[in-house]
Amino acid sequence: MATRGTTTRVLIVDDSALVRKVMTEILSSDPGIEVVGAASDPLDARNLIKELNPDVLTLDVEMPRMDGITFLGNLMRLRPMPVVMVSSLTERGADVTLTALELGAVDFVTKPKLDVAHGLQEYADEITAKVKAAARARPRVAADGPRPGAAVTAPKAVMTRVRATDRLLAIGASTGGTEAIREVLEAMPPDAPPTVITQHIPEAFSKPFADRLDRYSAMRVCEATDGQQILPGHAYVAPGNRHLRVKRDGARFICKLDNGDPVNRHKPSVDVLFESVAQQVGVNAVAVLLTGMGADGAKGMRQILDAGAPTIAQDEATSVVWGMPGEAVKLGAAKEVLPLSKIAKRALELATG
Repeated sequence: MATRGTTTRVLIVDDSALVRKVMTEILSSDPGIEVVGAASDPLDARNLIKELNPDVLTLDVEMPRMDGITFLGNLMRLRPMPVVMVSSLTERGADVTLTALELGAVDFVTKPKLDVAHGLQEYADEITAKVKAAARARPRVAADGPRPGAAVTAPKAVMTRVRATDRLLAIGASTGGTEAIREVLEAMPPDAPPTVITQHIPEAFSKPFADRLDRYSAMRVCEATDGQQILPGHAYVAPGNRHLRVKRDGARFICKLDNGDPVNRHKPSVDVLFESVAQQVGVNAVAVLLTGMGADGAKGMRQILDAGAPTIAQDEATSVVWGMPGEAVKLGAAKEVLPLSKIAKRALELATG
């Protein structure tokens, strides 16, 4: 977490001259950001990092001489620093980007396959916000490198009967959340309480994210579908560009997808999920708000607490960005504030006790 004064110094690494130019224009337009250099490949970037000592790196995935993932792994091992990935909005781009986040990248921005310049300009505010947040973030360094092929050997959950009185776990996250959610689900048993998840993520990324979680967790994890029954031992991830709500349907709960407007500039929004949980599940819920930029989820968590259900916010020391959980604490919405490593155990205690 380092910026010089109030200015964030950024090095752009991308093999496309057009992307380097557009990213430089976007970032330089913010008075709080100084673009100190641009590199066309990781080998040039390595020298510029030594020379310029930037606060944040924006890093393309596919480049000549050395791919972005290999470079990122070396960088996080030898000189950990905040990195924002610039990724293609494709299934392959999603999988590689999730690997980058596992390696320790703070966040990512997406670039379209066509008309890249216009597409990046449309997300100028998001790009500058993510770069500035990255400068304040705590980069998470993967101790043993990525585990894209890892698989859970514990038995997966089977379809079981669900009662209206069963506890339901609701999780919200944003920046840093893909790995924080993985850590929570990885610690869950195959018969864990039914779990609904909203992570701020683009449409092309949510299914690969759910599939990756499924490989790591003893629970069954999937991208939520409209009308899908919510069952113990299962976790449901909100699709990108759809709000996820929980709805009571007789003696069971189901997923309801909503194509409404963004809430708090996000779609899916954690507040939308949490508010539905407060209204439909009430005292039988357990809410967890993990690392993330902004304030989405804090008001919804307050509603869950007011409904009589326990709430947990991730603490500042273990959050990549203590925005969302910090806002929940300020609002008095978090009954407990815990480090990430203790959240799964405590959530299970609250759900089963």
